[in-house]
Amino acid sequence: MRAFREAVEAKDLAKATALLAPDVVFNSPVSFKPYHGREQVGWILATVATVFEDFEYVDELETGLHSALRFRARIGDRTAEGIDLIERDADGAIRSLTVMLRPLSALQALGEAMAARFGKAPPR
Repeated sequence: MRAFREAVEAKDLAKATALLAPDVVFNSPVSFKPYHGREQVGWILATVATVFEDFEYVDELETGLHSALRFRARIGDRTAEGIDLIERDADGAIRSLTVMLRPLSALQALGEAMAARFGKAPPR
């Protein structure tokens, strides 16, 4: 999904959020429960952007309404690799976003950093 990739790379989180369907579902690598809705998921994307350093997409795959964007980033002193799995609806809006991250030490660092910021999260 070129538009999402370009928005994230440009750190234009308002544009990235606008690409989300109103009822988007976000599956976090840290949480076992999915997050729902454009406002909540947009907030999470904006918050993750403050945690990830040196973020870059390094590859992409696309078939029909499904995309995979592979990325690298740093979380403190941890180097991370991950994948954004994106499903779009017939209108092209992102209806599902699943993020996977490795290694475990980077995932733990992400979880700690996000937990510190979740006190300011919009209501679920």
